[in-house]
Amino acid sequence: MRRRVLLLVAAIAALLLLAFLVPLAVLVRTVAEDRAVATATAEAQSLVPLVATSDRESLRLAVEQVDGVAVFLPDGTVLGTADRTPLVELGTRGVSASADVPGGREIVTAVRDRTGAGGAVRAFVPDAELTRGVAHSWLILAGLGVALLVVGLVLGDRLARSFVRGATDLAQVSDRLARGDLAARADPAAPGELGSVARALNGLAERISELLREERESVADVAHRVRTPLTALKLEAESLRDPAEAGRIEAAVEGVERAVTGAIAQARQRGTDTGHADAAVVVGERVAFWAVLAEDTDRAVTVDLAPGPLPVALGRTDLAALVDALLGNVFAHTPDGTAFAVRLRATGSGAELEVADAGPGLPDTAVLRRGVSGAGSTGLGLDIVRRSAERSGGALHLEHRGGLRAVVTLGAP
Repeated sequence: MRRRVLLLVAAIAALLLLAFLVPLAVLVRTVAEDRAVATATAEAQSLVPLVATSDRESLRLAVEQVDGVAVFLPDGTVLGTADRTPLVELGTRGVSASADVPGGREIVTAVRDRTGAGGAVRAFVPDAELTRGVAHSWLILAGLGVALLVVGLVLGDRLARSFVRGATDLAQVSDRLARGDLAARADPAAPGELGSVARALNGLAERISELLREERESVADVAHRVRTPLTALKLEAESLRDPAEAGRIEAAVEGVERAVTGAIAQARQRGTDTGHADAAVVVGERVAFWAVLAEDTDRAVTVDLAPGPLPVALGRTDLAALVDALLGNVFAHTPDGTAFAVRLRATGSGAELEVADAGPGLPDTAVLRRGVSGAGSTGLGLDIVRRSAERSGGALHLEHRGGLRAVVTLGAP
């Protein structure tokens, strides 16, 4: 944009300068020619009275004092150095005239001597006299044109900078808003329409902040309401006679309570910091939790976890929710007795978590969309996994190889 503005300013300035300087240069040349011709004509006419009143010797002395002038007397005598040209012949017949000749301009004035016989006074102006001072004047005009062009480009560059600065600021603010920095604001003092766009963008950011604030409060309220039935369920679990069964249910309830607490904390977060956690520890804990249910449903579990520490750019609560979503899908969408495997590997840019089962797989890829499920559930599990992985700088990949293989890449903090 800046380059285009400069090109436009340069083109307009060049056209204006050409329209101004070319006629002025022609005028300078014309004035120089007219001045030289007028000077030569005046010198020639100063000899006209002498032809009729002075003797030949006095006339000869007067001619020698004037450069480029010659007098052709009626008897054929020539005073001065000049050739007899056709224009001189016309002058001897009483016709005064001037014409361009090779090397300059010839000016002939008709005269009469004492007897009334016709003669002529010839003045010659060389080309050097006709263009004296023109080159110097043209150089001054060219310098003036270049200076004006530079001034125009400097002013145009400042104008272009203001436009580009405003557009760049809008792009940077839009990028910050896209990354979740809702405190980003554009400069409403930007020139012209850019200022209107900046004000509209700021209004949009304010509205987004309000909507997200309302959504956070709504999610926090809903999550808070879940605590009451969880507390009741925990009390019921404590009343069970089987200590092992009571401990298992209490652990499950505590896990759900931690998830609810995490949801409330995350809903009230105003920044975009995702935190970090040790993937080896979190994945190990969640696999151990689900292993009890796998044993109850006759599922063979293959566990291959890389030794820690294995930090990833995802908070502990979010990482636990991601693992629970993947393992929960295995139990929810495959029949009892279906084997599954959990593998965690370190990569150069973080970690890779793989959960593979020998079940029927997904009905189609539409279940990756939020709220879509192929088995009557809420349809949020895989979407939670995908969004959590992307928030850490990774991704979710699903493959059908005799079952479902979910591979989650997690970025390093």
